[in-house]
Amino acid sequence: MTFLRAGLALALALPAAAFATDVPQSFTATYQVLKDGGPLGEATVTLKPAGNGQFEYSNQTKGTSGLAAMLGANVAETSRFTWAGQVPQAVSYHYQLDAAVKSKTRDLTVQGGTVQVQDNKKSFSYPAVPGMVERNTLPLALGLALRSGQQQVALPVAVKQAVENQQFKVSGKEKVTVPAGSFDAVRVDRTDADRGFNAWYVPAKFPVPVKLAQKDGGDLTMELVKFEGR
Repeated sequence: MTFLRAGLALALALPAAAFATDVPQSFTATYQVLKDGGPLGEATVTLKPAGNGQFEYSNQTKGTSGLAAMLGANVAETSRFTWAGQVPQAVSYHYQLDAAVKSKTRDLTVQGGTVQVQDNKKSFSYPAVPGMVERNTLPLALGLALRSGQQQVALPVAVKQAVENQQFKVSGKEKVTVPAGSFDAVRVDRTDADRGFNAWYVPAKFPVPVKLAQKDGGDLTMELVKFEGR
């Protein structure tokens, strides 16, 4: 069984320049967002250099249909990370939900060997783990692991109160049709918990999924509309 973390010690010991050609430098991916199979909104995922060896990875989701449009619901997620080999190792993460009926924020910052989390008015801290990602950069980390040929992937993921060792497995190949086209995709399922996480990738073409379905927080699906970048 080959897990992503197996090579982290070596990856962290090598200079970032050694991997410059192996990881994406910038791109923009546009998705349509569905809830229970019906249109909900649109999401724009962007990767760009942020200076000082860091990169910024953002996901901006805007409600354009149904109740989400009526409430003016918008979600912004912004991550800063450094490449540890082919792993987007977390530096910080900001979550912002704005809607007519409520708002919510969460900030995560890695300071030395500690993760500091501010969730609305609650604060948490716990030890950081080398090669740790967070919820926003998780799909990117999975895509790069698949591109390197891995069939089973374990990732340390910083969540609200701890680091979870989340595990994923390739379950096969499936034909997927999304607005961006029809693809022979690799399906990945989360295996360590019944969280209803499924993602379909075309690793040789895109570092992010062409389709992602998640039931945690609602039956939500993202389908790729357009991808631009390198």
